[in-house]
Amino acid sequence: MDELQDVQLTEIKPLLNDKEHDIETAFGVVHVTMRGTPKGNRPVILTYHDIGLNHKSCFNAFFNFEDMQEITQHFAVCHVDAPGQQEGAPPFPSGYQYPSMDELAEMLPAVLTHLNLKSFIGIGLGAGAYILSRCALSHPDLVEGLVLINVDPCAKGWIDWAASKFSGWTTNIVDIVLAHHFGHEELQANLDLIQTYRLHIAQDINQDNLQLFLTSYNSRRDLEIERPVLGINENTAKTLKCPALLVVGDNSPAVEAVVECNSRLDPTKTTLLKMADCGGLPQVVQPGKLTEAFKYFVQGMGYIPYVQLSHLSTESVPAASMTRLMRSRTHSSSSVGSGESVRSRSHTSNHGEGSAGTPEGIDLQDAPQTMEVSC
Repeated sequence: MDELQDVQLTEIKPLLNDKEHDIETAFGVVHVTMRGTPKGNRPVILTYHDIGLNHKSCFNAFFNFEDMQEITQHFAVCHVDAPGQQEGAPPFPSGYQYPSMDELAEMLPAVLTHLNLKSFIGIGLGAGAYILSRCALSHPDLVEGLVLINVDPCAKGWIDWAASKFSGWTTNIVDIVLAHHFGHEELQANLDLIQTYRLHIAQDINQDNLQLFLTSYNSRRDLEIERPVLGINENTAKTLKCPALLVVGDNSPAVEAVVECNSRLDPTKTTLLKMADCGGLPQVVQPGKLTEAFKYFVQGMGYIPYVQLSHLSTESVPAASMTRLMRSRTHSSSSVGSGESVRSRSHTSNHGEGSAGTPEGIDLQDAPQTMEVSC
């Protein structure tokens, strides 16, 4: 219930130091909210939300979490709203051609130029995670790190299309979006949270604009990334060049997609965080765990000194183990090929069990693959 209250409060309590911008790009106007002042040559934290959300409903519970302030004091934050998805957005004119996912990614360099920003650490959810990944592939010099929640690197296949086409969800765009965010278990169990987001999606987001964004996401192409393998394709493989933290809740409908993405990334630069007792919105339901994981992520990049997050339980993401993770992942081998069979829920669940002798349930794999953490 605390998380639910956070969602409701952040919708009605705007922050006074936020500065809003409507920025013209080659692919249309994008709404951006800046929080704080850029700190020297440091990257900003740039967020991108998922379908059915905007930057407030997606990220305010996370960024307003008390211990997150210990991190954001070191960075300015740039929240990007997809065209037409921001609070109070007017409808697009008849016949408007909504940008493709590739074009949405190409808007971001123009945003940085307009705001005189040099680079960013991205935090994206779902569609936003895909857009940030696409930007990082096209403009690796602009992206210093990525936190990708519920990322799906694949184009929407015919099986996905058929499943949605013939399911009972297709009659209502709100239900389609809810099924995208939440798994069956969460839809049945977390009724207060579901109702909060049902009302938000139905009342606060322009429905025609939302349909355009959803259609764009469902028309995405495969990211076409592959895991670099030492001695075979480490110099030619197309993959993310920056450090990446993949995040997914164990009850999220995106588990298999995230595991698939993990199998295609450089294991020396990638960490997979699986959150127990968590569904499709870990930044809302488990902001403490994600805050601590993000702290160690940016510390691993060398940007902030050790910061004690006093209000977090040491059982969420243990400091010693997470530090060990960040240091040791650079030594993991990349001999696991991209053809390994990983797209199965059972594979993911097995890794989430933890191992004997590993402190606080942290699952550090000895196999030559991406380091994984369960919390």
